[in-house]
Amino acid sequence: MFIQNFLKSLPLQYHFAKAGITIPVFLPPLVSFFLSLVSGVGGVSGAFLLLPFQVSILNYTAPSVSATNHLFNCVAIPWGVYKYWREGRLYTPLTLIISLGTLPGVIIGYFLRVSYFLELKNFLLLVGIVLLIIGGKLFFDLIFPPKKEATFSHAPPKTLVFSVAKLSFEYSSRTYEVSSILIFLIACVIGIVGGIYGIGGGAIMAPVLLAFFHLPAYVFAGATLFATFLTSVIGVIVYTTFGNGPDFLLGLLFGIGGGLGLYFSAKLQRYFPQKVIRGFLGIILLYIAIRYISKFFE
Repeated sequence: MFIQNFLKSLPLQYHFAKAGITIPVFLPPLVSFFLSLVSGVGGVSGAFLLLPFQVSILNYTAPSVSATNHLFNCVAIPWGVYKYWREGRLYTPLTLIISLGTLPGVIIGYFLRVSYFLELKNFLLLVGIVLLIIGGKLFFDLIFPPKKEATFSHAPPKTLVFSVAKLSFEYSSRTYEVSSILIFLIACVIGIVGGIYGIGGGAIMAPVLLAFFHLPAYVFAGATLFATFLTSVIGVIVYTTFGNGPDFLLGLLFGIGGGLGLYFSAKLQRYFPQKVIRGFLGIILLYIAIRYISKFFE
């Protein structure tokens, strides 16, 4: 209540009709800039933190809040995708598998969002579980740092086999082999969660590829980011088609701030101790997760 009253006392108030909230017009880009800057430095997307801010601080709980979060991704992520494309890090086979998996997932996610997860406590339970997974992964990497590659190369991966059953590629003098079908199915499940939540799924897919498939982040980072962008575009279209579209102005303002935050986080990343940033993010995520999950049982 104190935060809401403080926000009402600030100048330049604007009413966002779709969201049904009245806040200072400078608040959305300012908050998304800070969230993207901090989370970007820690190597994690800012979308998963933006939704709790909208739900808990702005009291924006309608299904369209997920669509607004998708729109944030649509505006902010192209900066990062373009960077990966310029560097030759948008690995096409992996990008295609993940994108094809998450696309049907995000559509299924919409119908779950407006049915079972329409009730706030059910939606908060899902958000809490997602945040718990991401926060737990951050702490796991903090305690047990991922093994570094023996050698590092800016050269793009070389595809050896790309079929429905298998993807095999060579990168940095090592050969990696994964099941295309398995990654597709996992991407579909993650797409469902991302479609409900409004994060596109990249924040979940990246830890899975790292922890369980042991793929180098240099190879999959561009693929997961592009898949997040693509599924977010589809998410906005689906939510809008069925009458639960985003608050376009609010999502645009969030996206502008988020894009700038991601840009500067890439420049500042090397100056910040990764353990401190990951620990800080992990504490925030676990706190929000426990709080949301506990509300389900109240």
